[in-house]
Amino acid sequence: MNKITYSLALLLALLTGCTATETTPVAQLPDNGASPQEISEALTLDLLDDGQELEADSEEPVPVFDDVWERIRFQLSIDIPQNRPVVTERNYYARHQAYLDRISKRAEPYLYYIVEEVEKRQMPIEIALLPIVESAFDPYGYSHRSASGIWQFMPQTGKRFGLKQNWWYDGRRDIPESTRAALDYLSYLHKTLEGDWLNAIAAYNSGEGRVMRAIKKNRRKHLPTDFWSLELPKETTAYVPKLLALADLLKRQDEFGVRWNKIVNAQVVDRVDAGAQIDLELAAEMAGISLSELYRLNPAFNRWASDPEGPHHLLLPLDSIERFEQRLATAQLKDRLRWQQYEVRSGDSLSLIARKHNTNVKAIQSLNSLSSTNIRVGQTLMIPLSDKGAAHLPERVRLAVNKGASVTRSHTVKSGDTLWDLSREYDVTVAQLKAWNSLKDNAVLRLGQKLKIRQAANSSAVKNVNRTITYKVRRGDSLSRIASQFGLRVSDIQKWNKLDSKKYLQPGQKLKLIVDVKRG
Repeated sequence: MNKITYSLALLLALLTGCTATETTPVAQLPDNGASPQEISEALTLDLLDDGQELEADSEEPVPVFDDVWERIRFQLSIDIPQNRPVVTERNYYARHQAYLDRISKRAEPYLYYIVEEVEKRQMPIEIALLPIVESAFDPYGYSHRSASGIWQFMPQTGKRFGLKQNWWYDGRRDIPESTRAALDYLSYLHKTLEGDWLNAIAAYNSGEGRVMRAIKKNRRKHLPTDFWSLELPKETTAYVPKLLALADLLKRQDEFGVRWNKIVNAQVVDRVDAGAQIDLELAAEMAGISLSELYRLNPAFNRWASDPEGPHHLLLPLDSIERFEQRLATAQLKDRLRWQQYEVRSGDSLSLIARKHNTNVKAIQSLNSLSSTNIRVGQTLMIPLSDKGAAHLPERVRLAVNKGASVTRSHTVKSGDTLWDLSREYDVTVAQLKAWNSLKDNAVLRLGQKLKIRQAANSSAVKNVNRTITYKVRRGDSLSRIASQFGLRVSDIQKWNKLDSKKYLQPGQKLKLIVDVKRG
């Protein structure tokens, strides 16, 4: 794929994280029948690598961002009309500071990654705010139309853009994969709708067919074809103003008396390929994190293990990756899953055995290296353990996450509560909350509803919140400024990164920092 040549000013902006807002035409979407990979390749721009040497000094000072929200704020570019739809939505959000607080908390693990991806494609930075409108950054959010994930993909649209969905895994809830698919889709819509980003965003909500029909109708009447002039469904006419209202609140937060709680502008998680199917509880043990944290970072997994046929990638905290990879390298393939022996009896079939043990045929075939479904009486099979034999909990993740004694407490649902928020508050998984309270996947919590929560008896102990993050150096950065921002010592940063004190930091250079990611 050919590199794109940009002006020096745009290159400077890229390397400082302050992406220019001028859009670059995307590639033509391949004809029907093209693979999702071909679609993604056709829509993705191959940009210059991080850390490329920067030429000359810029006369204009470039801001250094410590907060992802500020990074977004600096790049906002779409014109925001102060019309009734935008003002109405903005006033609503401005009255609900608690909602904005929840957004920051939910977006914390993902927003830096999303901003990086939006910037790579030279798309308007406002796109990074779209998951707020779609799902309020709740990866387990479901709509009445069966949309799912932070980008709220419908099943068919998800498949169209390469999001695998089956018994094991739902790619619509996979943060990196769904982000890739959403940006592919938006890039395609932007190209299809003649470079109009508001129309592309509207089409993301209601479909390109509906927006194209509205455009054609206006053209026949010799009317304008911008978003504000189109006749679209009520939901869509409110959808775009919501996004613009959020952008306006971010741009003028002091004026409207709201705050966007800080999200550190540094990489805190990364993707690791496990290479083959793996039991998620074992993966959590290998990484040195709780199973609930693993599920929060990887909400796409429907079951207790990854799909036998993949994908096998996991999103892990940066400081857990080395430990995970070391332990994974010494684990035999059969030790990636917890299993028990089972002797085949008369009348058995793989499908019958799979149903008995809350697994599926492919998992048994994979663990036993079976090329077909043929089995014989007396044959010994290894059967994956999905819930440690708790047959009364079919299709549920294990209840016993925490080792040792446990206690059951009650939570009374209050305004704004979601299963996703409660999973973070109590350090449990969404699947556990559903199992303990007999909730369906699309269950809606009710105000005053009592929920049972099971936790280890010692779960109230204070946790170490220090994390290893990757900080990308921006123009204007210095070791003393970075140390001051994160409450560190310059000598520690030099030691962690083996830095020569006589050499200057370079824009794009990546530094390892050990910080309290919750720090103000």
